[in-house]
Amino acid sequence: MAAQGFRPVYHPAGHDHALRGAVQELRTGRWVVMARLLDETSGWTAWTRRTQVLAAVAAGTDVVEAWRIEQPDSAAAGVMHARVSVERAVRAHRTGHPRTRELWQEAWTACLEAADRAPADPVPWVCRLALSVLDAQQRMEEHRAAPPAPMLPSGPWGLLAEAEKRDPYNREAHHRMLQFVYARRPGPLSEAVNYAQWAASMAPVGSALHALPLYVRVERYRRERGHERALDLHWVAEDAVRDADRAMDAWFLFCATDEASLLDLSHLAHGLYGALKFPDAARVFEALGPYWTPQPWAYRTDRPDERGPAEEVFLRARARCLGGPGARGGP
Repeated sequence: MAAQGFRPVYHPAGHDHALRGAVQELRTGRWVVMARLLDETSGWTAWTRRTQVLAAVAAGTDVVEAWRIEQPDSAAAGVMHARVSVERAVRAHRTGHPRTRELWQEAWTACLEAADRAPADPVPWVCRLALSVLDAQQRMEEHRAAPPAPMLPSGPWGLLAEAEKRDPYNREAHHRMLQFVYARRPGPLSEAVNYAQWAASMAPVGSALHALPLYVRVERYRRERGHERALDLHWVAEDAVRDADRAMDAWFLFCATDEASLLDLSHLAHGLYGALKFPDAARVFEALGPYWTPQPWAYRTDRPDERGPAEEVFLRARARCLGGPGARGGP
């Protein structure tokens, strides 16, 4: 798909067509397809991903509340209530909304209720990890537990352990933990680098956690624009190439790419492209198919808040990799 005129599609459901249908129904104010989809979802990986996407769409509506009224005993509805409550609290925190503390308390309570109703589900614990970014000063005891290894910061390690007890190497749980590390100490990223490398080193072959260091490298690039580094060299540095290679060899080559996170695929394609590994990047662009995500491509532009420039960078990188010498043909 390196043909001229190609335009990528951004959709939170990506390759998950069943999820796409549920999202569409949600946007029209109906919850039945969402409930049916979650009832049919097997495996915590798909469950975590689908509830996250659905909550991001439902947070601006009262659809989940309507579902809970109709089916008050539904554990899935309770989990989605926690998801939506957390999404609202995090958004309020991000914008400095005056109701942030109230929404935070409501979300925390919803997480406790969901964990009590669905004790085997990792998502209520992932949700509590998501809330930890609201406590960057670590005032709550559960957010200042001792780390499991040297060179790691104190933080909500007990919450991470509870999520991992239910779903080892849960992708979102570790990304939420990384967000907490960012919020805990803005500035130097040494703690985030240490955390991402530690998480990746503990992960088995095929785990998406091998892509986690690529996110930290993008964050470093975002923060250092115009400062110390020659930005073009940022991606070909020895450690950058190593991170991209490890994500390729330990995750991508073993994962079901049609079930993989579009963000993970985008970060890997971006890292390989920056490392000048165009044939490997081509394989990842092929796995993305018609889809893309604005991040991390937006950070290579002067207008990172606008989608248009990011899409242009993505398309140039994609065309270079799929059309370059040694690149595989598109599907």
